[in-house]
Amino acid sequence: MGSLSIWHWLIVLVIVLLLFGRGKLPELMGDMAKGIKSFKKGMADDDADDQRTVEHRADETVSPAKEKASKS
Repeated sequence: MGSLSIWHWLIVLVIVLLLFGRGKLPELMGDMAKGIKSFKKGMADDDADDQRTVEHRADETVSPAKEKASKS
C-alpha cells in the first residue's frame, strides 16, 4: 500500500495531461527553469555582496595599538 505501481503513475500522468494539455507542460517547465535560474543568480549576487561588505568592514577596523599611538 505504501508504494505506487506503474499503473498509478500512468493514471497520474494522464490526469496531468488532461488538466494542462500537451502544449502547456513544456511551457510550464520552461517557466520553472527560468525561476530556478533567477533564484540561483540572486543567491550568487547576495553572496558577492556579503563578501564585499565583510572586506570593507575589515578595512575600516583600526587596531587598538594604532589608536593609542595616534592619541598620544
